[in-house]
Amino acid sequence: MTAGGVSGIVLAGGASSRFGGDKLAAPFAGRPLLERAIEAAAGVTSEVIVVLAPGDDRALPGAAVPVRRAVDPERHGGPLVGLLAGLEVAGEPIVIVVGGDMPTLSTAVLGALVRALEATDGAADAAVLIQRGATRPLPAALRNGAATQAARRLIGEGERSLRRLLDALSARPLEEVEWRGFDPEGATLRDVDRPEDLGGAPREGRK
Repeated sequence: MTAGGVSGIVLAGGASSRFGGDKLAAPFAGRPLLERAIEAAAGVTSEVIVVLAPGDDRALPGAAVPVRRAVDPERHGGPLVGLLAGLEVAGEPIVIVVGGDMPTLSTAVLGALVRALEATDGAADAAVLIQRGATRPLPAALRNGAATQAARRLIGEGERSLRRLLDALSARPLEEVEWRGFDPEGATLRDVDRPEDLGGAPREGRK
C-alpha cells in the first residue's frame, strides 16, 4: 500500500567498484537490482526519486507510483551528496531512503520505519534499524527539512557519510525485537557489493 506524505529516495549513483561492472543492472531472482529496490520503495511512498550519477541516462522502470530521477552533483561524491540531491527534489515531508543495491527490502519494515518516525510527533528527525546493537544507515526514514539542513551543513564541512548525518539528527531506533517480526531473516539489510553477493542467503552487516 502506498503512503501519502512520504517520498522514496533510492541511492543509485555509486561507482560499483567492488562489483566490477554495472551492478544495478545485474539480475537478482530474474529482475535487476535497481528495479527491485524501486518497487520496494514504491510500496510505502507516493513517489520515488532515483539518484543517479552524472551522465547515467538509463531508463527507469515503472512502479505503482511516479518514478523520477535526480542527478548526483558529484560523480561518486559519496552517499550523503547523493541523498541531498534527492532530498532537494522530494515533495513530501518524510522520506524513506534505500540503496539501489538492496534487492530484498521488506515493505513491512520500511513501513515500520515511517510509522515509528511519525509517532514521535516531531521529537525525532530520523528512524533507523538496529542490528546486533549497531545502527544501520540504510534503510532509514528521515524528516525532509531537518535532514536537508543537516546534510547541507555536513557537506559544507567536508563530510560524505550517511552515518554522520544520522549522528547529527535525533533518531528513533527500532530495536531488532521491533522489526524482526516483519523480516525474521533480516533480508531488508542485504546489499550487493560483489558478484558473489547475488547468491545464497542474506549476509548482514557488511556496510
